[in-house]
Order: sequence, then structure tokens, then C-alpha cells
Amino acid sequence: MAHDSNSPAEPLVISTVYGALGHLELNRPAKLNALNLEMLLELHRVLKAWAEDPKISTVLLTGRGTRGFCAGGDIADFHTAVTTGRHQDFINLLSNEFDTDQLIASYPKPLVTLAHGITMGGGIGLASHAPVRLVTAEARMGMPEAKIGYTPDVGGSHLLANMPGHFGEYFAMTAGSFTGADAVYLGFADVVVSEDFAEDILDHLDEFIGLNAGDLAAAIEVMHGAAESHRLELDQGWVDHAFSADSPGEVMQRLEQMVHPHAQQAAALITQNSPTSVAAAFHAVRAARAEDNLRSALDRELRLAAHLMHQPDLAEGIRAQVIDKDRNPSWSPGTLDGVNQDALLELMDPADA
Repeated sequence: MAHDSNSPAEPLVISTVYGALGHLELNRPAKLNALNLEMLLELHRVLKAWAEDPKISTVLLTGRGTRGFCAGGDIADFHTAVTTGRHQDFINLLSNEFDTDQLIASYPKPLVTLAHGITMGGGIGLASHAPVRLVTAEARMGMPEAKIGYTPDVGGSHLLANMPGHFGEYFAMTAGSFTGADAVYLGFADVVVSEDFAEDILDHLDEFIGLNAGDLAAAIEVMHGAAESHRLELDQGWVDHAFSADSPGEVMQRLEQMVHPHAQQAAALITQNSPTSVAAAFHAVRAARAEDNLRSALDRELRLAAHLMHQPDLAEGIRAQVIDKDRNPSWSPGTLDGVNQDALLELMDPADA
């Protein structure tokens, strides 16, 4: 099991077997279960072992603590890597993480994930690719990478691309979040479950052991499902009009010309984010939609990560949001007009990368 160097007696990933059920718990609640390399390696090791263990028929992945399932990767580690020349170390970590996300997406047994509280970035990679994706209504989900000079990864561009209409570009470029109640409509979860079910999920799952993933999800929805939200359908019209544009700059032009208050709010959010990240996110979602292949999306995201790690915005964005917390990043370039779109577009196609 992985251990935190600050508390060597406390494992960061807890694996327990109850009969035919294997339970994995992220156990770093003080840091919202933020992922580091030790945790990722342990998750991959146990998931691989359980996939091949005939005694285990169902796997459950949850996060300890009331505040969140997983806030994503450990951003402080990311900052250290890009400011001390250890870029390759972090590319290696991302590669391991993406392989774990791919393993989850193609898992041969019913793998149940339960997203609650803060579930962002790398947390989405664990929660939203699984065969059975449960979420509580109050969960807060999203891909906020454009706020820190990065781009949606962990297969997030693939998930965003499969949102209804052009919500993918909207959430990628604004770095906005949505509730667990919205997650089923947006394709990030299968079933919204009640808080009672979430609190006692081990006891509840007991009666579903042996069902395949589809039947298991359907049974949970019938017996323990909570109300989904479709409120975002009301925004589909203006979102699709603005975010179907051919370039990030044209998206902004359309938003600025619209009188819908939500369009004005979206424009303001995008303006606060790294222009390079906004453009990268836009192109990544478009490329992912054209291919609709998770592995290709992961590979593209890794190429983008390797590029963005050498740009000034990533270290500056993490500094402003996580280190100094002044929320006042100085982006370079400061506008979408200054972004080298051609350099980003070259990273979209593996033949040109």
C-alpha cells in the first residue's frame, strides 16, 4: 500500500477484500485525496491484480473524508517539477496516471466508483471512466485546468467531447464546474444516488454482487437512485451557438455579441483563464470529438502536457491559485490573439507530433 511520507503508518490507498468484493479507498482526506505517484502506482497494481483474481467479481473505488472523492493530482508537486527542471518526472507520473485511467475504462469486471464532494481533474479520471459511475447530487465536478495554465487531461477531453452539443468546449474553456445532479446529463456519471446509499455503500452493494455492470447500474438506479438535473438543457441554445465557432477567438466574439447574461458570464470566466490553456482546451475537445477514442485522447493530452510544462503560464497559474493564492496570475501571452495556435494544432495529430 502507498504511504504518505508525513505519516508513515497511514496508507494512502487502502485495499480490502470482503468476499467477492474488492474495496479501494483513497486515504488522503486532509488533501482532498489529491493523487501522487505512490497512490497511482498502488491503484494500478491492485486494480490489475483484482482484474485477474477469479475470487473477486466486483470492485469498488471510493475516497475517504466528507469533503471530496479526489481533487485531482497534487498540484504542489506539479509546480515543483516544472520549476526545478524535473519535467520528465512529471511526464512519467502523468503517463502512469493515464494508463490507470485506461485500465479503469476497460476494466473486465464491474468497477463501481462513487464521486462525492470535490471531484476534479484527476478525480474525474478515476471516477468518470469506470463501468459503473455513481455520484451524489451535491458533488462538485469539473476540469478546471485552464485556471492554472494547463489543459484537461486524464481523458477529460474525451469526456468533454461527448457532452451534449458544445458543452464540452464551454466547460473546458471556462474551467467551470457542475453538480453531481448534472453529471448524468453531461455524461460524467451513470446514476445519482442518495446520501444514505453513499454512506452505507458497502452494505448496499452486497445484494448486487455477481451482476454485470449494466444490470448493477440499473438495479442501483431503481432501488437507490436520486433525482437528476436537466437544468443545463435551458442553456443548450446559446452554448451551442457560441461554442460551435471555428476558433477560440470566434467563440469569444460570439459571446461578446450575445445579450444572454450567462453568455456574458462565460466570456468573463474565459478572460480570467490562461489564453494558451483556453486555446489548447478548445482544440483538444475538437480533436477528441472527431476521433471518439479514449486512448488517442490520452496520448494527445500527454503531448499537450509536455508542451505546456515548458510554457510560463503553468508555473504562474499554480503560483497564483495554489502557492501564493493571490488569484491574480500574469499570463503570457495575455490574450488569445497572442497564442501560437499553429503550435497547438501540430500537437493534435500524432502524425505531426
